Amino acid sequence: MLICPSVLACDFTDLKYQVEEITKYADWLHYDVMDGHFVPNISFGPAILKDIKKISDLFMDVHLMVSDPEYYAKVFYDAGADLITFHLEALKGEDEALNLIRKIQLMGIKAGISIRPKTDVRLLDNILKEVDLVLVMSVEPGFGGQSFIESSLDKLDYLSNYKKDYGLSYIIEIDGGVSDKNAKAIIEHGGEALVAGSYVFKGNIKENIERLRNI
Repeated sequence: MLICPSVLACDFTDLKYQVEEITKYADWLHYDVMDGHFVPNISFGPAILKDIKKISDLFMDVHLMVSDPEYYAKVFYDAGADLITFHLEALKGEDEALNLIRKIQLMGIKAGISIRPKTDVRLLDNILKEVDLVLVMSVEPGFGGQSFIESSLDKLDYLSNYKKDYGLSYIIEIDGGVSDKNAKAIIEHGGEALVAGSYVFKGNIKENIERLRNI
């Protein structure tokens, strides 16, 4: 299991300390990019990622919630991303998604694909053999602090079974409302990478991460 704190939930008056704490105890750092168009909120650009790279050697898990993921994939690759995940819904279909996955992988980094809570997971069937990671959104993308959508567990089951049936190796990641209250169920249903924001950063970062890790 990978613990992937979301920098979106950081206290930005204390960003350096909190990133240093994450680096000690977490596996990846999850970096949400929002453009105010694909989702109604706006978050971070590449400059902050570059600054974070100066103080952390964690694997940088960049989640693009943007309308033009092809353009921004290169931007965030240049900023230091190790994995770039984009949304199926931001493109016109699976052919465009497959083309972008291959372009990202040709940069020498990993490629992930994500779906909103209301998107049918079966739309990914022809993409799963190519992708390195699938991110299930268990809240509506765009804002932190939302409650976990229980039906997301069904998507984890589907992806886990599909992975086993076809001998695939993608990582199953989940993002939204993750805490010690639902982490056990997430893992039992096939979740392998847990993105946690509010849960990790409210209180003691070390203790909160260790609580998740010891579920």
